[in-house]
Amino acid sequence: MDWGMKNRMSRIFRAKDNRTVMLAVDHGYFLGPVSRLEEPRKTIEPLITYVDSLMITRGVLRNCIEAKYDIPIVLRVSGGNSIIGKDLSDEEITVSMQDAIRLNVSAVAFSIYLATEYEHQTLINLARLIDEGQNYGIPVLAVTAVGKELEKRDCRFLSLSCRIAAELGANMVKTYYCEDFDKVVKSCPVPIVIAGGPKLRNELDALEMAYAAIACGAKGVDMGRNIWQSRWPQAMICAIRSIVHDNNSVKKAFNLFNSLKK
Repeated sequence: MDWGMKNRMSRIFRAKDNRTVMLAVDHGYFLGPVSRLEEPRKTIEPLITYVDSLMITRGVLRNCIEAKYDIPIVLRVSGGNSIIGKDLSDEEITVSMQDAIRLNVSAVAFSIYLATEYEHQTLINLARLIDEGQNYGIPVLAVTAVGKELEKRDCRFLSLSCRIAAELGANMVKTYYCEDFDKVVKSCPVPIVIAGGPKLRNELDALEMAYAAIACGAKGVDMGRNIWQSRWPQAMICAIRSIVHDNNSVKKAFNLFNSLKK
């Protein structure tokens, strides 16, 4: 791995523990003005100082985030679908690597959809994006998207998806937590971060998921709705951060959350 690639990866993953707390705020690219992200600037700015990187689209980055913030950017570069469309998996590359460089990003993110009509399309486009990333020293985060199909969020399917992404050359992978998650981590030779997915019943559930994933070897989280759809997003991001970077137990993290929300 070249120096530039290593340097960008080191901005995302903190040197002291090689872990990261990403804040996912890219949902609008297919969900539109999702609840509590209707005005991106109001949602994102109060959380920037608590996260290690932002996963975001170029439109929101340019229009809603001031350039003064020294925050590593993981840029969403796949799209072409919507929640009301025929198939969420029908995605293409939507951002050139040159524009990603203009935005001074630390990495780009692209979704792959195994076991769908567009599996081949998304895998080939991921490979092309990785080639471009190698040319310019930009790491690629592969997102193992599964849409609404809960049955795909099992160890066998996620292990397959993560391993294929790594085999194609992805520098890191974002996936879902599942039973036997340690097997998913062990079979993937690049760092894994977990997705938060839709808002869980309560904050404790999200903290338990984050703790379990880190205990299984995940290198961090890339959560969105379980942070900014909470009534206390700053307290929640601090509690998640305490698990990822301070090795706090769920009990300690939940106590921190309860003390900060007051």
